[in-house]
Amino acid sequence: MICKYQELTRLEMEQVDRENTIVLIPLGALEQHGNQAPLGTDTLIAGAMCDYIEKELKDEDINLVLFPVIPVGLSTEHKDFCGSITFKPMTYYHMLYDICESLAHHGFKKLAFLVCHGGNTPIANLISREVRSDFKVYPFVLNSGAFDHPDVKATISKGNTFDFHGGEMETSMVMAIDESLVKLETSEKGILKNTAMKAHLSWLASDWVTEEGKPIGIGGNPSGATKEKGEIILTISAKEIVKDLILIRDFKE
Repeated sequence: MICKYQELTRLEMEQVDRENTIVLIPLGALEQHGNQAPLGTDTLIAGAMCDYIEKELKDEDINLVLFPVIPVGLSTEHKDFCGSITFKPMTYYHMLYDICESLAHHGFKKLAFLVCHGGNTPIANLISREVRSDFKVYPFVLNSGAFDHPDVKATISKGNTFDFHGGEMETSMVMAIDESLVKLETSEKGILKNTAMKAHLSWLASDWVTEEGKPIGIGGNPSGATKEKGEIILTISAKEIVKDLILIRDFKE
């Protein structure tokens, strides 16, 4: 049984085997992704990942409830770029904590955060331990993009040596969802202006600039993005997440 949380009636929810059902909570963001990709890139990807995951699970015996995508996250690193919206860390923490507390109150035992923006990961990891301790439930943390998978890396254009936030891969994923949302003709390459990442300093989007030194906030060259590449990335990422969901389904303490 796979269903969307918001589409169930109260009576239908009462019939869900909540103790043995995974609630997948997609964590999106609303932040700049360069000139070419929409502010809602991470939230769009989060929604699409749920669709791809559902497709990959069609032959599996699994109980999964897809929670609505949370469209705003922790985007401190992008807040100086126009349009980026962020919670403060403790606001985000308390919001996610309260959601988990409500789900635990209703008897759900297995929760899985699907992180679709890297900036959300620290809070998701912190929440998972606190919620497990406080409510005796099992909150898992999954990453949505299989960006280190060799078949995903193979989609990156030759010469695009460092594909990062708002780069070719993420732009391709949005094109696979809705090609009209991407304005490739306005894209610019982003390069690091300093050694922040190598020096283990928390990076800000302003560390990424164009070759002329203008802040651009993305890494790499998105101009090689295509819908076909995005479909490959979304499909492989969904397959990898499904492996984790099967492990969660079978988890017993």
